Amino acid sequence: MARKYNWKTGCDVEATLSVIGGRWKPILVCHLLSGRKRFGELRRLTPNATERMITLQLRELEADGVLDRHVFAEVPPRVEYELTDYGRTLEPILVQMQAWGRDFKARQAAADATHTDCVLESVPD
Repeated sequence: MARKYNWKTGCDVEATLSVIGGRWKPILVCHLLSGRKRFGELRRLTPNATERMITLQLRELEADGVLDRHVFAEVPPRVEYELTDYGRTLEPILVQMQAWGRDFKARQAAADATHTDCVLESVPD
């Protein structure tokens, strides 16, 4: 765990964010809720994340006990990730985040629809 967090005095929300905070961790966990995935699958499912960032985020999640990494002695090497039982306890949190995000996007779309572009009328010469 490369993050600094004071486990004795820190806020509980801060503790949660130290584990699932960041742009890609919640997304990776969401993809793993449906079952075990190979690294290449996770990379395809998160095309905007770099391979290095996915690797770092997966390592942190593994260090925190959220997921297990399975390495198969094959050529080329095959690595699969799956959530631990403890990692699965994040599902209700992520479902709520998804619902909130859906609502937020709808509100933003409605707000954008009510703002029309300013149309200048032509002034006669």
